[in-house]
Amino acid sequence: MDLILPVNGLYFFQIKAGIKQEEFRLRTAYWRKRIEGKTFDRVIVTCGYPKKTETERRLELPWKGYTVKTITHPHFGPDPVEVFAIDVSQTKEENRCAP
Repeated sequence: MDLILPVNGLYFFQIKAGIKQEEFRLRTAYWRKRIEGKTFDRVIVTCGYPKKTETERRLELPWKGYTVKTITHPHFGPDPVEVFAIDVSQTKEENRCAP
């Protein structure tokens, strides 16, 4: 089973370049149901919602788990929030687009 994470272009290219090591999702009931207690084969990071043929807009990464963190981030507003910090770090071999 894969965990598919659509992200905006800025974050997609940061992940692809190896700059962004974690992708955040608010720790809401929706994301708890999707993530807590589960193991995935891969994390598929997509630039928006690409067609299946748009492979340059997809990254296939191994599942390395997550941690729960409290962060302050402009995307989530000015107050600290609890998030799932999903590991999207990659080695050079993993730094590739989906075939």
